[in-house]
Order: sequence, then structure tokens, then C-alpha cells
Amino acid sequence: MASLKPVASALRSDLPASTVATPAAEPERGRTGAVTAGRSATAAPPAAAATPLPVRVNRLLRLAGLDWFVPLVNLCAGENPRAQLRAMWLMIGVPLASIALFVLLWGWGAAQIETSLGAIPGPAQVVAEARTLVAEHRAEREREAAFHVRQEERNAARLAADPTAQIRTIPYTGKPTYFDQIRTSLFTVFTGFLLATLVAVPLGILCGMSATINTALNPLIQIFKPVSPLAWLPIVTMVVSALYATSADSWFEKSFITSAITVSLCSLWPTLINTAVGVASIDKDLLNVGRVLRLSKRTQVTRIILPSSLPLIFTGLRLSLGVGWMVLIAAEMLAQNPGLGKFVWDEFQNGSSSSLGRIMVAVFTIGIIGFLLDRVMLTLQKLFSFGEVRG
Repeated sequence: MASLKPVASALRSDLPASTVATPAAEPERGRTGAVTAGRSATAAPPAAAATPLPVRVNRLLRLAGLDWFVPLVNLCAGENPRAQLRAMWLMIGVPLASIALFVLLWGWGAAQIETSLGAIPGPAQVVAEARTLVAEHRAEREREAAFHVRQEERNAARLAADPTAQIRTIPYTGKPTYFDQIRTSLFTVFTGFLLATLVAVPLGILCGMSATINTALNPLIQIFKPVSPLAWLPIVTMVVSALYATSADSWFEKSFITSAITVSLCSLWPTLINTAVGVASIDKDLLNVGRVLRLSKRTQVTRIILPSSLPLIFTGLRLSLGVGWMVLIAAEMLAQNPGLGKFVWDEFQNGSSSSLGRIMVAVFTIGIIGFLLDRVMLTLQKLFSFGEVRG
């Protein structure tokens, strides 16, 4: 019953003051046994000692999912050097050694495979193409800045000649750079992920709270869950084309909406299933507390059900975001949404000597961004959940 105390104390604020009995303060008795009025029965606790800096740094590292650096902080703090060095080797040295071995095998194997576009690019060629993409991005930004400067000078000259002239600002329509396409992909996947969350979490709560709703929706979930994004995309494209007409004032392009909806349809199932499981597995004693206190359904959901099922909900959200990021690349390829998927497809169609290197850069970019997105979700899970959360 110890687990009920935090919940019960949190629920007391929702009850009328007349229904909550507040225990009377125990009067203090002096040395002679007489009651001393106006004094507290217990002395004030001593001030807590300040938390050491290494402990605070380790908390932040664990919160961010960067446990690899905890032994390094402990070593700097003067803890057992042998134990900390061993932990650093296991958590940092071993992964770095495996990455170095992978790079060596990649460099050796790439030269052995010959394609129609030449040899598979090795690590050096991929790094060179990454630098080229950075240089192209900087050059494009310089052209954009020069375009706006010329436009401002032209508008200023027109106003000087005719103060009543109507000035029109023309947006820059240059080719999107590699980093622009990364930003577009991130915006698309977060839009689709948000739509999936808004649908999956309420449905999961309903399925977890009601066996009837769960029985009704379970066949549909099991049917649509394994459907590939390549199957959803033509259907979504036709529906979006029929219902959404673009114009000069449209906020979003059809390709963006098509990609976002496809991501939503493929990524909502892990969140829905984990939310339903989390709600259904809540301790019945917690629900009985809500019934005893005569809480409304809304209060039970916000104060008991959601806090208790948050760990599994966040597990579903992490899985959904990973699935959405993976699905997005295929969706952008077919929908021609200007993101990383379209970049890979264009480079494949381009067929130049640098195309394979650029595609390899995109592969590593997709993997690194996916890893960072998972770390972000893990951090949010630790912030808003209770109990042990494993990365």
C-alpha cells in the first residue's frame, strides 16, 4: 500500500475542504508537563547538505541518456580509478573499437566492389562528399543573401523615384540544400508523429479502460498494423488530391501532407498498443482509491490512469517515432516531398560519380538523426515518468 500514498496525497487537492479531515496539531508540553501553546511539536530539521557537483553532473548525463560519460566524471571526482577505468573501457572504449573495426572493414571491402558508377565509396570519399554538401549549403545561403540585398536596393530605388509605388517582395526560390532537406524531413516526421499521438493515446486509453472497445478495435489494429507505407501511399495520395487543393496562399504542399499522413498511419500502432497495455495493467488498488473518493472519470484519467501508464506510453512513443522516421524516407521518395528521401532518390537517378558517396552521407545522416531522436524521447520519458527507465 506504500505505492498508494503519493496518489492519495495528489488526489486530496481535488476534494472539497469539508471532506478532507486535517489532523489537529499535537500541542507541545514543556519540561513541567504543561502544554506550551503556539510552538511546534518538533524542531525544524537541519538544512540539507548541498549536492556535490559530480552527482549533479551524473544526474544530467543519465537524464540525457549519456551514461557513457558517468565513469569519466567519477574518475575526475577521485573515485576508485581502477573501477572507473574499467567502466570507461566497457562503455566508451569497446564501442569506439567496434566503430574503428567497422571503418577498417568498410574501407577494405568498398574497394573490392565495382558498380556501374564506380567503386563503392570508402570512408574518405564519404567525408569528402559531406564537406562538399556543407560548402554547397554555404554557397546557396550566400546567393540567397545577395538576392535579398539586390531586391532591397531595387525596392529602395523605386520608392525614391515614386513614393507611392507598390513594393512587392519576391521570395527566394533557389534549390533546397542538403540541410534544408534535413529540416523538411524533421518537420514532416514530427507532424506525422504528432497526428499519430493525438489519435493513438486517446484510443489506447479507451481500449485499456473498456474491454468492449478493446475487443471491437483489436481486429482492425491487427489488420492495419503490418501494412507497408508503400501500400498506404497511393491511397493517401488519391485522398489528399481529392480533398486538398493547393493555391498560391496554401500553407502546405500536397507532397508534405501525403508524407505526414503516411507517417501517421504507419507509426500510430506502437503507441496505441502500448497505451492500451499500460492502462489495462494499472494496479486495481489505485482505481479503487478513485472510486472510494468518488472522483469523476476525467479526474481518474488525469490523476491516476495517465501517471500510472506513462512508462508504457513513452515506450510506445519512442517506438512510433523510430518507425515514423524509417517510414518517412520511403514516403518522401514516392511522394517527392523535398526531404532526405527525395535527396536519395534524386542522387540515385542522377547517376554521377559522386552519387554513391552522397547517398552514403544520407544513410549516416538518417541513422544519426534517428539515434538522437531516440535519446530525446528517452530524456522526456525520464522527465515525465517514475521508476527505472532503461535506455
